[in-house]
Amino acid sequence: MEVYGSLRPCSSGFLPSLTTMRDSYKGFSATQLQPQQVSFDLTGSGKSKPRLVSVQRKSTEPFENHWGGEQLIRMPPLKPNPVAMCQITREDWLRANNVNFRRLESSRRHAESFWRETSRLIQSKEQLTRRTQSDSSRWIGERITEISFWRSELGFELEQLLRDTERLRQVKFRLDRALKETDGPLQMSQECQFQCQKLNDGVIDVVEKELVQEVTVIRSSQEQLKRTRDKVQKQLESNRRVQHQLERDMDDKHRALQIDSHCHTLTNCSPATSYYPDLSLVDTSVSVPVSWVQYSEDNIGTSASERRATRELTELVEGTLVAAARDMWSQYNRVNAAFTLRVNQTTHARNTLQQHLAKTLQEMHQTERTISDLEGSIWAKRAPLRVAQSRLEERTHRPNIELCRDQPHSRLLSEVSGLQDTVLSLRQRLSEAQATLQQLAGCKSVLEQELYTKAHSLFIDQERCLGLRKTYPSTPRLVGYT
Repeated sequence: MEVYGSLRPCSSGFLPSLTTMRDSYKGFSATQLQPQQVSFDLTGSGKSKPRLVSVQRKSTEPFENHWGGEQLIRMPPLKPNPVAMCQITREDWLRANNVNFRRLESSRRHAESFWRETSRLIQSKEQLTRRTQSDSSRWIGERITEISFWRSELGFELEQLLRDTERLRQVKFRLDRALKETDGPLQMSQECQFQCQKLNDGVIDVVEKELVQEVTVIRSSQEQLKRTRDKVQKQLESNRRVQHQLERDMDDKHRALQIDSHCHTLTNCSPATSYYPDLSLVDTSVSVPVSWVQYSEDNIGTSASERRATRELTELVEGTLVAAARDMWSQYNRVNAAFTLRVNQTTHARNTLQQHLAKTLQEMHQTERTISDLEGSIWAKRAPLRVAQSRLEERTHRPNIELCRDQPHSRLLSEVSGLQDTVLSLRQRLSEAQATLQQLAGCKSVLEQELYTKAHSLFIDQERCLGLRKTYPSTPRLVGYT
């Protein structure tokens, strides 16, 4: 008698594990899915031992059905374990069921008790959470009020400081403008002094002496103005530091106000919330309420002190502007007179140099014509020399006894020697002419350099120096009013 096995072997426990999940039968291969037959020997020959007989499938098609776009795998028949079947009795099976039922009943009673206790715990914790969240919102609201108050106080103090600083900055602007007006004459005098030293080979004349004196006067005036400006600059820097401190304090409070306002609006339904479990373990605070208030009070007190110093310094600016302008104008007139005298002298020297340059150019032109004639003569000797040397070379090919040192051969040798001496003398003369031309070119270069120097000197004196000095700043500009 043969039947299909349908029992699954039991690996441990009383009953096999039951599951309908697909993972429980994903590991079967195609060969394992083959149905098996169990045959029992029912003859009276002793113990009956089951015998497994394989049943061949007509096709190797996998157990799959496609329905609704998914692959469904059919449960294969399980192999029986004859040994396990023989070991489990009906009483064991009933006993295992009773044990499982009692265990399940105990688990359900425990779960029901746990659920009731958990419900009470959830309600109490929910009330505590709401009360804690309400207290936190109230404290955040009070903190927003304090931040707004101190931010307004800092804003008022900053406005006062900016107004006083602006007055001091206007005073500094006048000093800077006066110093800037003196920079132009100073640079102009220094440039003229440098050009005079360069063009006159270090010879110090009246113009340079007056320029040195002018530079001294301008620098003295600048030093007097700079001492006053330095005080103003230091005060502005102090005001700037206090301003930055106030602005940073205001910015911090503005940012804190934004953050606290955002925190005050957050609710349990807000989407912009997340978990940060590590923040409660580290204290990142840098102040306490007392030090927080003291910090803003110190900033306001420092600002008030700097404002008083600013008002006092604003009244000390009008010191030395008029005297500096008077000294600069007096020296300016003396320098202009010295420049006018030197321009006249330089113009006379330039005219003399131009006459010598014209004569030198005429001699150079004549020498260039001589060089051209010598080069033409040397070139004309190339053809006769080539003919004579060709005749000598051709006569060397005469046969045997005909290779005679006759009169034509002697004449040809004499001709070649004479032509070579002529070319040599002409080349020597050409070298002398070129040396003479080079000497004249050197003289021309010297004259042109001198003319350039004189022309440059006149350009510096007339166009650059005197031209720039025509726009010398007026007295109101030197005292910083315009």
